[in-house]
Amino acid sequence: MKAVPAWVSYSVFRVLLFAVPLAAMLALRIEWWIAAIASALIGASLSFILLRKPREQVALGLYQARHPEKESVHPDAESEDAALDLAAERAAETDLQRERESQ
Repeated sequence: MKAVPAWVSYSVFRVLLFAVPLAAMLALRIEWWIAAIASALIGASLSFILLRKPREQVALGLYQARHPEKESVHPDAESEDAALDLAAERAAETDLQRERESQ
């Protein structure tokens, strides 16, 4: 079975840390906008305290995605490089033939 990516579990925990306090405050009949603001503050605080390891895993994954160890080569770039190399080889051969003919 494949493991769940870190960003998925982190996102689910963040949503739960917001939704549970919101549901509790709405059940207590607190104004919805006050409950939303308070839930956002509670969720942010708890996620900062409780979700350090998943947050670091997500940050590491983002860093690795933005800074790969090996640069990926685009297929178009490969074909363009090959065409340029071939043209340079042909130009060198032509120059060599002209030198031989002029001697």
